[in-house]
Order: sequence, then structure tokens, then C-alpha cells
Amino acid sequence: MKRNKILVVDDEHLIRWSLEQNLKKQGYEVVTAGTGEDALRLVREEQPDLLLLDIQLPGISGIDVLEKIKDIDDDIIVIMVTANSALENAVSAMRLGAFDYINKPFNLDELSITVKKALETSELKQEVVRLRTETKKDGAPNIIGQSPQIKYLMEVLEKVARSEASTVLVQGESGTGKELVAKWIHYSSNRSEKPFIAINCAAVPATLLESELFGHEKGAFTDAKASKKGLFEMADGGTVFLDEIGDMEMGMQAKLLRFLEDRSFRRIGGGRVFTVDVRIISATNKDLQKSIEEKTFRNDLYYRLQVIPIFLPSLRERKEDIIPLATHFINMYNKDFNKRVQGIASEAGQIMKQYAWPGNVRELKNVIERAIILGNDETLLLDHLPLELVATTGPVHETPAASFRLPADGIDIEEVERELIKQALDCTEWNQSKAAKKLKLGIDAFRYRMKKFGYLK
Repeated sequence: MKRNKILVVDDEHLIRWSLEQNLKKQGYEVVTAGTGEDALRLVREEQPDLLLLDIQLPGISGIDVLEKIKDIDDDIIVIMVTANSALENAVSAMRLGAFDYINKPFNLDELSITVKKALETSELKQEVVRLRTETKKDGAPNIIGQSPQIKYLMEVLEKVARSEASTVLVQGESGTGKELVAKWIHYSSNRSEKPFIAINCAAVPATLLESELFGHEKGAFTDAKASKKGLFEMADGGTVFLDEIGDMEMGMQAKLLRFLEDRSFRRIGGGRVFTVDVRIISATNKDLQKSIEEKTFRNDLYYRLQVIPIFLPSLRERKEDIIPLATHFINMYNKDFNKRVQGIASEAGQIMKQYAWPGNVRELKNVIERAIILGNDETLLLDHLPLELVATTGPVHETPAASFRLPADGIDIEEVERELIKQALDCTEWNQSKAAKKLKLGIDAFRYRMKKFGYLK
């Protein structure tokens, strides 16, 4: 793992030594300079990630050093160190592109927080650049599959990407590729040059989520040592992906709903109103309508989020995509692990197509990774599959579809699907959960088809 390198520039030896020792304890690589000339030389030789730069230096001033550094590499993060008497110079430094400034005598804890925040900002910028480069080179991320469900999904995604729809709700079981779909929409849209930022609402404590989304001002709460931009502000012009939206607590739901009305907000502890242009793509594996009935999800937020609803099919609903997906992962892990697996044995492929894949594409990806790492053959064999996968897969039985014979004059597949949905509802007295199980569909996928054929408003 790369260690961040920090260049400390100060003409006082004791300050340089103190900062060097403190920063090394935090795991940073540290180099030091006592003059502006040495600082400029070390910037070229050492290529540091961040500079702590004193304004008052002998010879070349800190302001002049900052200006020359920005000519060398505009991406280097610079934090100015200044005495209170040089506050006006610090403001000038900010205009020249300094990230922040700290006053002497400084508090080492506050300094550590400022350095950490600066490096996180730098890493975020680098990630945005990386994603933009990948997008320009390869386009939107690849969605693998030739099943009717995936072909229909791609038609929907293309329309969504071209639209100006500001809110999209992606629903599907865990592992079906909700974030992949969100990235496809973003990088296929006219927002592709702007940031795509994802956050898992279930992974962030409720007390911190508001700060993550909206940001905060310095002093807004006990640990707010410095002002911080929220994700909505950082993603202006781009897309924010709110994963596991169904786990967001009710108080935060109300604040998100207020933001969605006009895309305006205040940072925590601040009075200034910010307005941004972001597309919100939310995702969940929960049945949000059931959550509404249980009063754990707001009805008004649900309808605001699902301006455009997208339902991702489970892997067991598109079994014809299992082998193409497995082949894609084989090729990917061949490169990663320097292997030469060329195909899948028919017996292994048959078992893979039989298996229910409760973890969906994510589970398939993990199974293939394991098989590539542990196997030494040029073909993926049955022995390479996990025992629990093989053990839970019974003998192959002929399905109703296998015995069906297509009429000579063809058939309207939409009418067949409509009739199956109606029959499943009729024989279960319109119990949606039972009807979905009859057709081996997830409840969200089943409700999507009900809406599609006018059985659910």
C-alpha cells in the first residue's frame, strides 16, 4: 500500500523536526526543507503528495514558492503555515490554490485532521480523474448478458442515460449489480465528465450520514475541527449513488426529501444555502412498499426517488447469462492470476446453470475467482466448484419450457408472460408473494411485471 509523502518546508529546525516526528508516527513518509529553493528542488525529485509550507521563508517567500509549485504540478496539495501577523498573505495563498492554512503556534491534533482531510480530497480527485480516463478509453462499464431480461434492461438504461431524469431507483436482490447499473447510467450520460460518488447508507452511522451528504462548518459539533464539503457538493454536475437507501433512518429520510425538492441545502452549522445539480441514483434490495407499510420508510420519499424505477432480474431468472458471465470472469481472473483457463467443462456448466445463485452475480464472480486460484487445469472442472454448490444442486429435471413446442406461426411472448402472471395471481387468490414464488421470481421483479401488464397501479 502506497504511503503518502509529505514535504515539510520551514526555516526553523525545531519545527521541521517536530513535524517530521509527529507525521512519521501517523504513517506518513516525510522529507524536509529549510528554504524555498530546496523545496522546489525536492518537489521535482521526491514528487510529494502534500506540502506543509511556511509563508515566511528566507530568500524566496512561501507565496512565491506556492506559485512556482503550482506551475510544476497543479495537483500537489499545499497547506500554508503562517503566523497570525501574516494572515493577509494566507488569504492570498488560498487564492493561488493553497488547500488551507494553519496558524502558528499550531495544535498538532488540528494539524493532523487538516492533513488527513487534504489527502482524502486529493485521493478523491485522483479517483475522479481515473474514472474519467477509463470512461474515455472504454466507455461505460460492461453489462454482460444476452437474455431477454438484459436486453430489455439495456433499452431502459439507454433511455434513462439520455434523459434529464434527476432521480432513479434501482431495485434488485443483493449481488445483481445495482452499482454497476448506476455507473453505466452515469458514464453513458452527458454527466460523464463530472464526478460519480457512491455511499452505502447502511455502512455509515446515522449520526454521521448527514455530515457525509451535506457537509459541515467548522465548530458545528465537537469533532468538527474544520469545514467539510458533503458528497452532494463535491458531485455537483455529476451523480451521487445512494446504496442501501432502504436502511436510511427516518429522520435522515426527511432531510433527503427536502433536498430532493430543489437540490438546495445548508451545511451542518452553516447559514449559507448551496444549490447543486446532481442526479440521485438510489438502490435497495428491500421491498420498499413493505417498508412503507411497516412505517420504516417514507411514502413521499419513495415516490420522489422512483421517478424512474429500474428492476434488476436475479441470476436465476436469466440462466442463459450464467455461462457468458462465468466466461467473462474467467478471462478477467486469467489476467489477474496469470492463468490460462480456456473454458468450462459441460458437467460444471450444467451444475452452474442448475444452481439457484442466492448471491447472484456477486456469488458467481466469487466462485470463479476461487476456481481460478485453486485450479491448475486449462478447463474449469466440476471439482473446482465449491462442495456446497454441487451438494445443493440436484439432478437435472425437464422443465415445462423444455417440453413446450413453438407453434408454426409463432407466438407473442408478451402475451404468454401476461397470461402466466395472471394465472399465478388467480391460483394464489392474488397473493403477490405466493404468486411470485410460483413463477420463481423475486417480489420486486414480479411487481414490475404486474405494473407492466396493468395488474398493479
